[in-house]
Amino acid sequence: MLRNGLEPWHLLIVAVVIILLFGSKKLPDVARGLGKSMRILKSEAKAMKEEGATQSSSEQTGDAAAEPAPRVIQSAPAETETARPATDHAAR
Repeated sequence: MLRNGLEPWHLLIVAVVIILLFGSKKLPDVARGLGKSMRILKSEAKAMKEEGATQSSSEQTGDAAAEPAPRVIQSAPAETETARPATDHAAR
């Protein structure tokens, strides 16, 4: 039934729909965010592999003191919104 799942014109239709949904100005931001997420995912996966390899090598040698140091994940500082005075529109 689906021998030729994605033909070139299918991809063209998908691209047009994505451009219509997100707009051409938002697409670079979306791509940048996706790239950033992929880099974070790859670095975390690599860290997990290294952590697993370190644990397995310490288990094989029987060295309990060779535990890996805890990792610290740094994030960007949160943007704070300035406090706005509350206004009561119902009192007017």
